[in-house]
Amino acid sequence: MSQKATSYPKEKIKILLLENISETAIANIKSHGYASVKKVSGALDEETLMKEIKDVHLLGIRSKTKVTERVLQQASKLQAIGAFCIGVNQIDLKAATQHGVTVFNAPYSNTRSVAELVIGASIMLIRRIPDKNNAAHQGQWMKDASGSYELRGKTLGIIGYGNIGTQVSVLAESMGMKVIFYDVLTKLPLGNAEACRSMKELVGKADIISLHVPETDSTKNLVNKALIKQFKKGSILINYARGEVVDLDALAAALKAGDVAGAAIDVFPVEPEKNGDPFTTPLQGLPNVLLTPHIGGSTVEAQENIGVDVSTKLLAYLEKGTTYGSHSVPALNLPMLEGAHRILHIHKNVPGVLSEINTALSQAHINILGQYLATNQHIGYVVVDVDNKLSKHALQLLKEVKHTIRARILY
Repeated sequence: MSQKATSYPKEKIKILLLENISETAIANIKSHGYASVKKVSGALDEETLMKEIKDVHLLGIRSKTKVTERVLQQASKLQAIGAFCIGVNQIDLKAATQHGVTVFNAPYSNTRSVAELVIGASIMLIRRIPDKNNAAHQGQWMKDASGSYELRGKTLGIIGYGNIGTQVSVLAESMGMKVIFYDVLTKLPLGNAEACRSMKELVGKADIISLHVPETDSTKNLVNKALIKQFKKGSILINYARGEVVDLDALAAALKAGDVAGAAIDVFPVEPEKNGDPFTTPLQGLPNVLLTPHIGGSTVEAQENIGVDVSTKLLAYLEKGTTYGSHSVPALNLPMLEGAHRILHIHKNVPGVLSEINTALSQAHINILGQYLATNQHIGYVVVDVDNKLSKHALQLLKEVKHTIRARILY
């Protein structure tokens, strides 16, 4: 089958990529013939983004840029947003859905990077390397085996047994650790990992506790003073998940009291906007604590993988109408149809829209060669393949259908 081109000239499609997105994404986009790509090294505040986004068709961001309802109101040409990271909580998904803007992310691309760092931090903390490193930098010699242990034979407790948690589980077993886990959903254990019935049970058994949960109302301060009191004496806490998950004041108090032996924290409730900005946390200056600036997934390999993954999803939507992996528009993965023009129609999910579409096309004697529909709670997404001689008339008819959010000819 021949390669189909989008009906809109590629040279007129504007793409804005913020926050120093990987060059692999830019190379992938340009290899498909899109030359109007603007790259910005940092995040943009709301007012600046509202100005920049007016003529943009594709927007790429990472975790710092906030895409709000006000921003989307100014984005009349915006087709899709690519979050070049794991989460999409920086995007107003409800507003994106209402505006018919497709949102993609890369939920799996940096899982290995995070998992490896969890194991590395576990080794460093259980051997009390941060203390010894700090002493050496200050000219003190601390050759001492007291409080320094092997990872082998210890118990790792994983809270959140998802994409990253399961990879940590496999790596930990390869190091000779016993793995236990807790998840709100029933999960099939990998290897010899064992599920716990509650977090209280898990933290009471684990020598090292690693968090891998999303940021939701139910996970805010999940690790708090009450739960920390249930920790096994002398255990270690690792948080490479989300900043709001741990009560840092409670953790600092437990570290000072010696109830918790060490911690590795990569994410914080409030983080600086850019490199060089001041940063404070209750954990600064405490012994056997590793503090890192939200770099769990920040490896060259992860950023390259994310760049390819998200840019490929954006291009598939722009050129084929494919919404697989979308967080806003219902998922459709469509075969190409030779000899037809394809129209995309996004509408409010109310009864009768599909019937009205078909009636309008039928009364105009426009033959439907292929049709696909998917819905979610808020919107419906219809892809219609029609006779290429009548596609412009068909598009106009679809734009006039009640409850239409947006419609366009794809090719």
